[in-house]
Amino acid sequence: MLTCVIRYEIDPTKKDAFVRYARNWGQAIPRCGADLIGYFAPHEGSSTLAYGIYNIPSLAAYETYREKLAADPLGRENYAFAQAEKFLLREERTFLKLVSAPHGPG
Repeated sequence: MLTCVIRYEIDPTKKDAFVRYARNWGQAIPRCGADLIGYFAPHEGSSTLAYGIYNIPSLAAYETYREKLAADPLGRENYAFAQAEKFLLREERTFLKLVSAPHGPG
């Protein structure tokens, strides 16, 4: 299992647009095959950093997921929305693999 962490630099004056974008992905991402952990918008501290985090079984599964997302009507709409509104200034993906045991009861 891989965890994809998307780090966004967003326009701080367009946080509401990012929230709409994130909520749309909240519907499309699970439908297209990834296990969405969530999207996180700035709250305190930095006003420009936001994150999207989801799990995917493998890089091969990621390629299939991306194809499905590109063909999904809400996915296409969301890509177009981001390009039209220009609230994403930078976006980078990192794939991580869990190497410790998950936390449990103390």
